[in-house]
Amino acid sequence: MEKPVEVETVPVHENLGGIYHDIEVRGESERWTSLYKGFEDVFELSPDFISRSPGRVNIIGEHIDYSLFPVLPMAIHADTLVAMKTERRGREGYFKIEIANLEGEQFPKESWEETSDSEIAIDEKTHAWTNYFRAGLRGSLKLLREKNGADWRPRDMKVMVHGTVPPAGGLSSSAALVTACALAILYGQGMKKVEKLELTRLAIESERAVGVNSGGMDQSASVMSQKDAALYVQFTPKLSVRHVEFPKMDPSLVFVIAQSFVKADKKVSGPFHYNLRVVECTLAALMLLQQLSPEAEGKLPHPLPQDDSPLNISLGTVFNIFWDTADDYTRTKFPDATKVDDSMLQRLDYFANRFVDEVLPSETYSKKEIAQSLGVSEEYLDHNFIKKRFPVPAETFRLRDRAKHVFSEAARVYKFMDLLESGPKRPETDLEFAKRLGDLLNQSQQSCINKFDCSARELDRICLYARVAGSLGSRLTGAGWGGATVHLVPASKVNSVRAALREQYYKDMSINGERLTDKQIEDAVIVSRPGSGSAIFSTSNKKDGYKAFGNEVGTWGE
Repeated sequence: MEKPVEVETVPVHENLGGIYHDIEVRGESERWTSLYKGFEDVFELSPDFISRSPGRVNIIGEHIDYSLFPVLPMAIHADTLVAMKTERRGREGYFKIEIANLEGEQFPKESWEETSDSEIAIDEKTHAWTNYFRAGLRGSLKLLREKNGADWRPRDMKVMVHGTVPPAGGLSSSAALVTACALAILYGQGMKKVEKLELTRLAIESERAVGVNSGGMDQSASVMSQKDAALYVQFTPKLSVRHVEFPKMDPSLVFVIAQSFVKADKKVSGPFHYNLRVVECTLAALMLLQQLSPEAEGKLPHPLPQDDSPLNISLGTVFNIFWDTADDYTRTKFPDATKVDDSMLQRLDYFANRFVDEVLPSETYSKKEIAQSLGVSEEYLDHNFIKKRFPVPAETFRLRDRAKHVFSEAARVYKFMDLLESGPKRPETDLEFAKRLGDLLNQSQQSCINKFDCSARELDRICLYARVAGSLGSRLTGAGWGGATVHLVPASKVNSVRAALREQYYKDMSINGERLTDKQIEDAVIVSRPGSGSAIFSTSNKKDGYKAFGNEVGTWGE
């Protein structure tokens, strides 16, 4: 059922059948042709290649990637395409970027020059769509310079972009855009074999440059997914993935994704939502960590342990320190921990239901209270955590609930994986087994509502309507506060779930004073199969240009 993933490079495909499911190829060939022709219309040249990176849906494991606990996403059909041509025409010591979008009215064309050895500047205060290209450019140039030496010089780039992942829709449009841009830049500047892990790490760090403390799940799913498999992503001791297939069942199960049409822009709302949760989880980690340091007499150890999380210390690291280095001091201070066996589920349950309550008894903590407890100044907290990278304008923090969500959600991921690995326990029926999977999704949603406060009324309504209509498990997916929902649905119940959402949620909905069209409603609910990850499609050797793409299955690019 599982296949270990070795060091792999991003594939270069000869036809769209290697990228999409057969049923998707015809529509995509028309879109890719439009992008190719659009590039020619704008630049009067043909692109050398097109890079592609998809969005993702997170099946389970919400807001725990930046605490370095495993998650289980899958790539979706919707993606970002980046057509590119590179050349040397600019003046000495500079390179030029010209970037356009197939939807030019919404995303205007830009062009600018950079010095060959410059670090790309990004204005985090502006919300220009090209910031995501700049983020990918900055990370890519750093890697290319490391590999090629100080004398290496970038080539000019002509770029055209098109995306079908809904912006601020909870399906990681930003990661798809940054990843596709970074891949295009690396490939276009001469790196013909791009390692998937290297691209993933680059994309994670690049997206953090545009104002989001990204944890790494989105980029991992975008780069390393494969068709018909979910992706189990682990962040410690190093980033690694496994492709996981669902057991064959009767009735068969599908994932239904339903949009709320409530925008969830992590860049815009980050200081009050996403980035605030990163800070709260980090502060909770510090408060737990101080309990494990006899030398510091209950204060923070020095130096602090460092990890790859956004603020360099996470709940996952503290969890591992507790269990890996437990000594007489820890066992005496927390005697109940000695009764916990070696299983990951038992250890997570102890943290979620005993340890966190004991160490963090209050519902909220002020910055002053946290500083006093840790034996540091408020300025230290601001400089190193609260206002590091992306300032968060909060003065009180709900540390207990955030930590309880993280540990309980991590346990749900392990339980979900255990079920997938073991399959139904006969005489348990397939439907009974599927309900156990669905229950974990429902529990996740309740924790997102009650502990992590990242849902929205609209998301809660969609989940309720879907469950009543036949969904076995329904939850928000993505950061929350809007965006999308994911539902585990028997194939026989898909139409009833669609109908319920149409009648009870979408039918009377308006956006900017206008009712949703039938097409908008139809597109709002999709049945998704796990899709493939990042890819390159080379067009430079196609004699007939876009005419070679065709409209038949598998012929695009033959």
